[in-house]
Amino acid sequence: MFGKRIQVFRLFGFTVYLDLSWVIIAVLITWTLAAGFFPYYYQGFSTLTYWIMGVIGALGLFFSIIFHEMSHSLVSREFGLDIRGITLFVFGGVSEMNEEPNDSRTEFFMAIAGPLSSIFLGFVFYGVYRFGIQAQWPAPVGAVFNYLAVINFVLAAFNLVPAYPLDGGRVLRSVLWRWKGNLRWATRIATRIGAGFGLALILMGVLNIITGNFIGGMWWVLIGLFLRSASQTSYTQLLMQRALSGETVRQFMKKDPVSVSPAMSLDQLIHDYFYKYHYKMFPVQDDAGNLEGCITLDRIKEVPREEWDRRHVEDIVSKCSEQNTVEPSTDAMKVMARMNREGVSRLLVTDHGHLEGIVTLRDLFNFISMKMDLEGEDVSPETRPGPPGR
Repeated sequence: MFGKRIQVFRLFGFTVYLDLSWVIIAVLITWTLAAGFFPYYYQGFSTLTYWIMGVIGALGLFFSIIFHEMSHSLVSREFGLDIRGITLFVFGGVSEMNEEPNDSRTEFFMAIAGPLSSIFLGFVFYGVYRFGIQAQWPAPVGAVFNYLAVINFVLAAFNLVPAYPLDGGRVLRSVLWRWKGNLRWATRIATRIGAGFGLALILMGVLNIITGNFIGGMWWVLIGLFLRSASQTSYTQLLMQRALSGETVRQFMKKDPVSVSPAMSLDQLIHDYFYKYHYKMFPVQDDAGNLEGCITLDRIKEVPREEWDRRHVEDIVSKCSEQNTVEPSTDAMKVMARMNREGVSRLLVTDHGHLEGIVTLRDLFNFISMKMDLEGEDVSPETRPGPPGR
């Protein structure tokens, strides 16, 4: 789900990240507030004042989204779920869980925490707004607090729509899960409603564009496209988790990975291995089969080209880090999630420093795709997993 992101801060033990896509959205929100919303509802201020209000309003929305997602994360942690962090992305934020809830009760309380926190924050901002009126604060200040109160109520109402992956959709899934005791069926129903709701938003956006509200219409279209895509992939993600449930890396690893000798020249390494196999990392083994370390493309790039013929692998080999290795008993689903999160497609499988094999994202996806085909899962072609690039 995520692209490039940066770490912003840590709070209550959670790391908050900012996806670079959110920067673009933040600029658009600021512009929309400064050039559209505030001038329309609060007239008579200077252009500079409107832009200051727009910036503060966008920052307030940024805080509100963090508060919303932090509520999800705190409740999830109370129920024993492992939360990696919180990422703010295109149209909001998401708490990154290493695992899904084990029961419908956990799902319900985890999902409802977000909308309730937004409602609470909306009342807080509204209380500050009313206090500001009594204290005769400047009108622009009151306008910003009034906007933040309204936007939090809107955020809560929107998230309560029973369309997965919105919070309301997760609440619906928990109810259906509790009713039938079937998570797969509950997810399929909730995600189909989510896809339908996304399509409705797209049609509403197109109608707004046709009637002259271009900016508002584009927002509806973009949000609808995002929700439709997210809902369609959610069911596939569940099937992927089910397909890999109980499987370990040992099931998928290749026991004879391509490795290189520490005595090999860099020139031979590049032409016979990097150019041939197109991998970005190779394990380095001595003649006895002991793992000496790893050689990566980044390390090669640090050596001047004219030195490739006289430098050897052993000169620049580095110890294999935890980012490059995994134990054979590790859960396969956690490994795949880690690969996607860290942007790697191959991990060395090691046991007490000994190289056992190698596991690739391609092999995991091939297994999932075959299992879905054999078991006749209801997965749309556009969301069916396929082999990624190396």
